[in-house]
Amino acid sequence: MGDDALLVAEGIVKAYRTAAGEVPVLRGASLRVEEGEMLAVTGASGVGKSTLLHVLGTLDRPDAGTLRIAGEDVLTLPEPRRCAFRNRTLGFVFQFHHLLPEFSALENVAMPLLVARRPAAEARERARSLLAELGLSEREHHRPGALSGGEQQRVAVARALATGPRVLLADEPTGNLDRGTGHRLHELLRGLVGERALTVVVVTHNEDLASRCDRVLRLDGGRLAAA
Repeated sequence: MGDDALLVAEGIVKAYRTAAGEVPVLRGASLRVEEGEMLAVTGASGVGKSTLLHVLGTLDRPDAGTLRIAGEDVLTLPEPRRCAFRNRTLGFVFQFHHLLPEFSALENVAMPLLVARRPAAEARERARSLLAELGLSEREHHRPGALSGGEQQRVAVARALATGPRVLLADEPTGNLDRGTGHRLHELLRGLVGERALTVVVVTHNEDLASRCDRVLRLDGGRLAAA
């Protein structure tokens, strides 16, 4: 792959400290993701897939290694700049949607824009447009508890897209859904790659869904290799 890859991680090392000592998780994991690519990362439970995604999303710092996203050496940025970069460039979707239960779908999607101090009217209009794009116009005033699992995840995707990120990081986004709903969510993500030139890294244990991505890497022994 060329030197202009959108996301480049090299030699990522991460261990967790416990009462019994250090537990190594990532042992020099490296990957490159091109702009507009949909990459799947698979592997057995507990091998560190979520840890890897958290490092790629700058939610967790590695013990060693480098990470460049959109040409920015993000691990060297001061914390305020790194947070601003993350909020502007990255979107996140998790297995459990983490929607705020006391707010409507519209309010949940608008929240990242309000946090970024965008005008309230602009935030609501952007949220309304995204919900419509994802087929949820009639559900915008419903709270998460009144939505199905698939609808909740679509709201979470809309929220992740609110700030117009270049990279979407998805951690087992279909893991809490039935097979049919999970397949539809995966196809939604696949469509966003084409329609928005979005770059997606998805962690999944679902080999069938992974096979529909552009490329599949397997995490094993703390390192990544082609599946």
